[in-house]
Amino acid sequence: MFNHIKQDLKNYRGDWAAQGFWVMLVYRFGRWRYTINNVLVRKLYSLIYKFLYKLIQIITGIELPCEVEVGENFLIDHFGGIVISGYAKFGDNCRIRNGVVVGLKNVNEPCAPQIGHNVDIGAGAKLLGNIKIGNNVSIGANSVVLIDVPDDAIAVGVPAVVKMKKPHL
Repeated sequence: MFNHIKQDLKNYRGDWAAQGFWVMLVYRFGRWRYTINNVLVRKLYSLIYKFLYKLIQIITGIELPCEVEVGENFLIDHFGGIVISGYAKFGDNCRIRNGVVVGLKNVNEPCAPQIGHNVDIGAGAKLLGNIKIGNNVSIGANSVVLIDVPDDAIAVGVPAVVKMKKPHL
């Protein structure tokens, strides 16, 4: 847990006041509590986690349940309006901004997007349903992504249209 927290602080350039860092602290604590073998102690820490989770949700406007799998260097770039389903999964080096929703498309279908490595999600974007987002992908601001996005692509618009990134010469 502490190694992850040190890396998170480094991702936020040592800024303890960054709200994304606060969210990551509570997230790391929530994941860590599952490693406690003593049931009574784990229940106590679970109660503390639930209180902290709700407090951080109210203060920051960011929902990141500890059930979400996040890779290395996960970064929440801006404050507020961020909702991430507990079924979502993020690869390494992902960045999300304010107003992003990564969640269910239908309440009856509990599956959320699986996001690859090096994905940049623009402000206000919505990624919904059982979709896969490839590696090295950019999601445009305010896009609504309901389909798979292959590696090295850009998704823009409502509903999102996928375009391949131009190769660097």
